[in-house]
Amino acid sequence: MHVGADEAGKGPVLGPMVAAAVRADSDALPDGIDDSKRVKPARRTEIAETLRRHDDITVGVGIVPTEQIDDPETDMNSLTVAAQVEAVASVAREGDTVVVDAGDVSEARFGRRVREGVSERADIRIEVVSEHGADESHAIVGAASIVAKVERDRQVENISEEYADYGPVGSGYPSDPKTREFLKRYVAETGDVPACARRSWSTCADLLAAQEQSSLGEF
Repeated sequence: MHVGADEAGKGPVLGPMVAAAVRADSDALPDGIDDSKRVKPARRTEIAETLRRHDDITVGVGIVPTEQIDDPETDMNSLTVAAQVEAVASVAREGDTVVVDAGDVSEARFGRRVREGVSERADIRIEVVSEHGADESHAIVGAASIVAKVERDRQVENISEEYADYGPVGSGYPSDPKTREFLKRYVAETGDVPACARRSWSTCADLLAAQEQSSLGEF
């Protein structure tokens, strides 16, 4: 049995970051697993559901909400560690080997932080293999990547339903015109960004600054 961990949603301006961990024997994994970005959405959903239903596979998830991402006392590397620790600690067992997709320029540092975090949180000892691009080279990490992406997409769907009055939210990424238009419309109508937005991101800061200048121009 091995454990793989990865995250999705590090860069969006909307919604949480989601990490996932999958504990399984490699023979139990379904076909078609790869880095989630290389798997079509419908197939991602099928694989994630198969992983969750399988009696010999355990899936764990860690979610970092927007307010935690906006906390000036932390940083994305630390939050990525925290998310993976939460996911891994929920599935790992004493002595497991855990392969993680490194969310730091230093693979060794990231792996050490995850190992120490899981030990502290779950009171178990694990071995951690930390690599950049592990979701491409290790099927168990690819499986975690898919679970994380599907859960992240589900979170965005919930946001879309909650804020339907302000138009489509798109993917939640700053480069998405639908996302930018949604934020622009919301700020214009309310004077602030929605709770689902990462207000510390430059996309939000720029919109709020433009709104303030517009309001000042009315006087």
